[in-house]
This record gives sequence, C-alpha cells and structure tokens, in this order.
Amino acid sequence: MTTMPAGSVALGIDIGGTGIKGALVDVPAGTLRGKRHYIPTPQPPTPEAIAEAVREMRDHFDVPAGTPVGVAFPAIVRHGIVRNATNIDPSWIGMNAETLFTEALGAPATVLNDADAAGLAEMALGAGRQAEGVTLVVTLGTGIGSALFLDGRLLPNTEFGHLSINGIDCCPWASGAARVKEGLSWAQWISRLQDYLGFAEFLMWPDLIIIGGGISQDAEQFLPLLQLDARVVQAQMQNDAGIIGAACEASALRGV
Repeated sequence: MTTMPAGSVALGIDIGGTGIKGALVDVPAGTLRGKRHYIPTPQPPTPEAIAEAVREMRDHFDVPAGTPVGVAFPAIVRHGIVRNATNIDPSWIGMNAETLFTEALGAPATVLNDADAAGLAEMALGAGRQAEGVTLVVTLGTGIGSALFLDGRLLPNTEFGHLSINGIDCCPWASGAARVKEGLSWAQWISRLQDYLGFAEFLMWPDLIIIGGGISQDAEQFLPLLQLDARVVQAQMQNDAGIIGAACEASALRGV
C-alpha cells in the first residue's frame, strides 16, 4: 500500500491551466499548514514564466533552506522530463522540469504529474487509504486528469482523461470547466460524466473511483446520480490533493 513518511513539513505547488496553488504541508498528517497561496498562471505559460512563478511561491512562504519542494505539473513527466503539453505551452516538451525548478529555487525540486500527485495523496492519506484492487482517481478541473493504482501502487502518467467517445476527446468535453464554459445544467453535465466514467470503467474495471478536482466540493450534486459498477467516492482532500501529494512525494524522495 502507498505510505508517506512521518516527519516534516514540505512545500507543495500545484500548477494548473488557470492558476498555481501552493501551501506548506504537514507531511505525516497530510494537511495544509496555514492558508494556500494563489498565483494566476502566467500567459503564455512558458518554462521561464512558470519557473518565476514557482520561485515567487517559494518566496511567499519564506521556507527554510533544505525544505523539500514538490511540484504537481499538468503534463506527463518521466524522469523529470516533460513529454507532452496539452495544458501547458508547447515549449515545455523535452524540458527537464526538475532541473529547471531546481535551478530557479537553488534547491532540489521534485516534479510529477498533477493527477498522480493528487492520487498519491488520496491513496496514502485520504479516500483511498487501505484500498485494495484497482483504484482510479479522476480529477475534474480545467481538464480531466487520471491516476491508476493497483493495491496502492501507482502506474504513473496515465492519460485516461483523453479517452474518446464517438471521436470526442473527453478531457475538455466532460471536465468541470466544460459545465461552466458551456452553461450546462447539472443534468446535462452529469450525462457527459456518466458516459466518460462508464467508458473508463469498461476499459479498466476499477474497484473504486475517487473523484477529485475543483468540482469535487459539489459532489453531492452528482455522485448520487452516477450509475456505475464501481464504488464512487469524493476525494477527501478535494482541490488540495495535488499540493499535498507533491509535498509528500518530495519529502519521501528526499528522505526527510
């Protein structure tokens, strides 16, 4: 099962398409220490602009030297290198994000996919704690993120948010942002979410589905209406999961 180390405080930063959120995290408790800080995502979100925003976030919290810093990033990140750019500037592709942020901060930074970060937090300390079998974590925000676990172990960098139904990419079509952008009623949006999750379930047959992201705070509006074989639950950490997961992963990899 996924576990996080006892110990310390780390800084978690969650980079999104519209905003960058950060907070100090009590790692063993899996909770924020104090309030989150928010910075609008620079436009265009180039490596130089995002690196400056990450440095600004670190300076806001005035963290001591040696504090682990974890960054949840909206792209596939393999061995620190960004591999796609669906929700970020194309100039990121091939960029070593860990090297970039480490140089910007003057201290080691850990970078991982944002949905993976949220999933790690939920599996270790939230709604997926002690869950066995297959768990699918879905984050609904500007797009759709996914994290897939087997007996608590992460299969990194899945992109199941981009499943296609009748040639339509589900990522923008069934995201939380689509409901607002297109002026959809709850019933209209839930119908899309049902189609997306039903297709995902057919492909993966998860035992548990955890719904996170910004819209998870309104879970009572849609969770009871979903008709799926798997048990579907609200993410306990809701929109803080990416921050917490990134901070905890940084702490674990640094051995702090």
